[in-house]
Amino acid sequence: MTGTTTRQNTRRGTWLAGLAALVLGGVTGGGTAHAQYAHQISSIVVDARTGDVLSQTNPDLRRYPASLTKLMTLYMTFSALRAGVITPDQQVPVSIHASTMEPSKLGLVPGSRLTVEEAILALVTKSANDAACALGELIGSGSEPQFALMMTRQAQALGMKDTTFRNASGLPNSEQLTTARDLATLGRRLIADFPEYYHYFSTPSFRFHQRVIPNHNPMLKVYAGAEGMKTGYTQEAGHNLVTSAMRDNVRLVGVVLGSASNSQRTQLMASQLDRGFDTEGVAPVERPLVLARASTHRSVTREHRVIAMAGATHHRALEVAEAASAHVRRGRPTVAHDHRVRLIGAKVHTISTHTHPIHHATRSRSRT
Repeated sequence: MTGTTTRQNTRRGTWLAGLAALVLGGVTGGGTAHAQYAHQISSIVVDARTGDVLSQTNPDLRRYPASLTKLMTLYMTFSALRAGVITPDQQVPVSIHASTMEPSKLGLVPGSRLTVEEAILALVTKSANDAACALGELIGSGSEPQFALMMTRQAQALGMKDTTFRNASGLPNSEQLTTARDLATLGRRLIADFPEYYHYFSTPSFRFHQRVIPNHNPMLKVYAGAEGMKTGYTQEAGHNLVTSAMRDNVRLVGVVLGSASNSQRTQLMASQLDRGFDTEGVAPVERPLVLARASTHRSVTREHRVIAMAGATHHRALEVAEAASAHVRRGRPTVAHDHRVRLIGAKVHTISTHTHPIHHATRSRSRT
């Protein structure tokens, strides 16, 4: 055993002991969510520095986090990096279990490896479930359930009293629960506790095995001052989003859970952050909103307005835990594609209201 490995094992033991001591008496299960409040949105906006709540709607309803789970996976990863338990260039082995995760994923095969930094980038851009599981197994001594227990302990130590984790990715589990308020707390703590790693959330893309993987978070491209964080979707959870944004040295953290669509989620987040900055006395940023035209390969049935990303290509990236929406017509799925749009800012003004009617996509069961 090399000196470096010995030191890492010693640091791991110290770090794990410190983590276990964070919560006395163990971790209790969160129970099962009997309803996920269909068509009911939970949201909150807070001042990242003070924690002051600037707006909130049903912030304490227990919801499925979907891929917002990966924010805690990243918190644990940053903590392990800080403690010297792992290093950015350390190789992360890919197990059979990790390779079988549902999309979105990098497509990692059993026995392959990626670095810790590549795994971090895969989480913040593609929301890759296989990379999240592999990271969890690395930090959890080979066990994703053990890592999930560590995540829950850390959440409780941060004051996230209504949060329970059961996996590293956010793939569906009826006992994996959180609230908008708890996720705002997690967002704030990621910013405050790990300023040296916070820049990862604004990564526009990264290269992996000759592929350029873009960031799926639309807020980075459509909202002035957005700095990142995380998207998420499962059929049960709806469309979720955590966003940090900064203007005039004021940083906000916003959470939206349970939206009916990506476009609604983006609009709600933009409106919430606008009001938050206004409450904080930050002058509005005037930028137009262009409602893009959306089309499908098949016949159209109803009008629909969408927000697409500036400079987006003509295919929709998966956001996951998140799968593409398909309209099933006579047994044949049709995936909607978004065309281009422009930035939205603090005060949104519609400058075009023309739309093409398209299929209103129905979601398949989550493949997150």
